Amino acid sequence: MLRDGVRSLWAEPRAPGPPARVWRDWALVAVAVAVMVLEGVLVQDLVWRLGSVAVGLALLPALLWRRSHPLAAAVFAFGLIGVVDLASLLAGVAWQGLSAYVVVLLLPYALFRWGAGREIVIGAAVMAVPTLLSGFDEPADFPIHAQIGDVAAENIVLGALVLLTAGAVGAAVRYADKDRRRGMDQVKLLEREQLARELHDTVAHHVSAIVIRAQAGRVVAPTDPDAALDALAVIEQEASRTLAEMRAMVGALRHGEEADLAPQRGVVDIEGLATDAGDRPHVEVHLVGDLERLPPSVDAAIYRLAQEAVTNAARHARNATCVTVAVYGEDDFVRLTVRDDGDPASFDPRSPSGFGLVGMAERAKLLGGTLDAGPDRERGWTVAAVLPRGGRP
Repeated sequence: MLRDGVRSLWAEPRAPGPPARVWRDWALVAVAVAVMVLEGVLVQDLVWRLGSVAVGLALLPALLWRRSHPLAAAVFAFGLIGVVDLASLLAGVAWQGLSAYVVVLLLPYALFRWGAGREIVIGAAVMAVPTLLSGFDEPADFPIHAQIGDVAAENIVLGALVLLTAGAVGAAVRYADKDRRRGMDQVKLLEREQLARELHDTVAHHVSAIVIRAQAGRVVAPTDPDAALDALAVIEQEASRTLAEMRAMVGALRHGEEADLAPQRGVVDIEGLATDAGDRPHVEVHLVGDLERLPPSVDAAIYRLAQEAVTNAARHARNATCVTVAVYGEDDFVRLTVRDDGDPASFDPRSPSGFGLVGMAERAKLLGGTLDAGPDRERGWTVAAVLPRGGRP
């Protein structure tokens, strides 16, 4: 079990998507420079005053590279501290450095947050060196005459706990983000499955109708011409083959369910989301423009997006009195907006799983469209989706 855990840690890849260096990083370095200089000037009885300030200033560039190069930053910073600790012990000087060195705790956090597994192991070993050296409280006895009793175990334990705490926070954030990404991927997969099911059901409905019409044509063909019969036979054969291939292609996505040959709900069914004026919130629906002859995938997607947005508004828009659903059919696009008048900053757009908007955005993206959602300036929340009429990704 332990061996498997070590192997798993060693094989752990770097966390994806480390943020780029931003102005806050430079601001952090600037503040740390000012604090270290002030501490070097104002603190009395500071050992190696100039050297302590110089070491502190040398540590700060590592903060700028802590996310893109977490191992190199940690090795440089803690290696430098370890070298100075060792030099002070050899020189018989009780060097403690500056209290502003606490800023280097961002490095173990970054290492555990962004580094690969093997980088974490190597970095932890390097960070252990200055931690162990800090336990020697009698510089003159090091290294020849130092005994186990000379090592202040409490200093080592305290230093190790501080470093482990910083690393544990980084690891916790790392794996929380990993779980969130896994949840988002799951939602996207479920949305793709749902879209595939809708496409399959729609195609199955229409192809079934083709098969029936072809069969009827063969029965009632006037004067029984050979050419007409041959054409009807080809239609029946190709339609049946298409239906069988479609069922086989997405059968694994259905988890054993039979295809629903009824037409999917579309834009015209959005009117069914409207409610009476006395309901809270009251749902108004407006269908404007050319909304006919939409591809089945776009037709079903507009309905699903409107349904999800209205459901979210009803659940989460606090003190909302009205939800307005508007669908605009344009020459090349279909636009959907769902707006409520809930309290400012009170709307939680997420479904109970926490990824409602992720699934909606994924559906729009699969059809070549976009989806934006956010609070309005004064009050309420708006979901806006734009899908191309062709439904092409």
